[in-house]
Amino acid sequence: MPDTGLTARIRENIVLYGALAANLGIGVAKFVAAGITGSSSMLTEGVHSVVDSGNQILLLYGQKRARRGPDAIHPFGYGRELYFWAFVVAILIFALGSGISIYEGWLHIQTPEPLRDPTVNYIVLAIAFVLEGASWSIAVREFSRTKGDGGWWRAIHDSKDPPGFIVLFEDSAALAGLVIAALGVWLSHATGDARIDGIASVLIGLVLGLVAILLAREAKGLLIGERANPEVVETIRSIVAARPWITHVNHVRTIHTAPDSIFAAISADFVDSLPMGTAETMIEILEDDLRQAVPSLSSIYIRPEKRENAAATAPHPALKNGA
Repeated sequence: MPDTGLTARIRENIVLYGALAANLGIGVAKFVAAGITGSSSMLTEGVHSVVDSGNQILLLYGQKRARRGPDAIHPFGYGRELYFWAFVVAILIFALGSGISIYEGWLHIQTPEPLRDPTVNYIVLAIAFVLEGASWSIAVREFSRTKGDGGWWRAIHDSKDPPGFIVLFEDSAALAGLVIAALGVWLSHATGDARIDGIASVLIGLVLGLVAILLAREAKGLLIGERANPEVVETIRSIVAARPWITHVNHVRTIHTAPDSIFAAISADFVDSLPMGTAETMIEILEDDLRQAVPSLSSIYIRPEKRENAAATAPHPALKNGA
C-alpha cells in the first residue's frame, strides 16, 4: 500500500526538510555565540541561517501551491507558481542575506568591538559545519540521482525543479561562509585587529550576493518559460516522424508548466489522402504513445500543417524551442 501521509511528504521533500532542520538549529547557536563574543561574522552567519530557513519554508509553500490542479482561469494548472517563489527566494538572499551581511561587516570595520574569547565561536562553527555538511550531502545525493550523465553546471542550468538546486547553492554558500567566518575570527585574534572579523562579514555577504544572482538568473528563465530538455524534444519528434501517415515534422515546441509537467505543440505535414475521421483516431493513438514514452507530457497539441506553410510562418531561429 503506498504511503501517502506525512512520511511520504517528508521523503518527497527530504532536501528541503533536511536543510530547514539544520538551519533552524544552527541559527539559534550562531546568535547565542554572537551575543557572547560580539563577533560580526557570527552575527552575519546567524542572519544567513534565518534567511535560509525562511527560504526553505517559502519553497515548501510554493510546492504545495504548485500542486493545485487546472481550473477555468489556469487551464494548465499552477505548477509555475513554484518558479515564482524560487525567484522570491533569490531576491531574499540578495536583499536580506547579502545586504545585511555587508552592512553589518561595514559597521564592524568602522567601529570594531573589543576581542573576546573565541572558543564559543569555534565550537558553534564546528557544529554548524557538521550539520550544514550533512544537509549539503543530502542535497548533492538527491541532485546526483536526477542530473544524469552531464556536468553539474549543465544539470543545474537544465533543471526544471528549483528546490533541488536552490538548496544545493544555499548549502554550498553556507559552508563557504562558515570557513570565511572561522578564518575571520582566527585572524582577528591572531593579529589583534578586530576589523578583520568585519571584513569576513563583508566577504560572506559578497558570496551570498553571487549565489543570489545565479539563482535569480535560473529562476527567471523558468518563470518566463523554458523548453523541455533536448532529449525529450527529440523523443517526441522521432515518435511523430515514425508514423507512415506523417510526411514531415515541421516543429516540436515545448514549455514546462511545472517541474514534471510539459506542454507540447507539434506541427506536422499529414498525407493528403488521409481522411479526417481516420486522422482523428490516429492522432489519439499518437498522443497515447507520446504520453507513454514521456510521462511528463501533460498537454499535447498536434496541428496538421503543410510543410511550406509552417516554414513561411516559422519564428526566428533564436526564438525556437526544439524546432
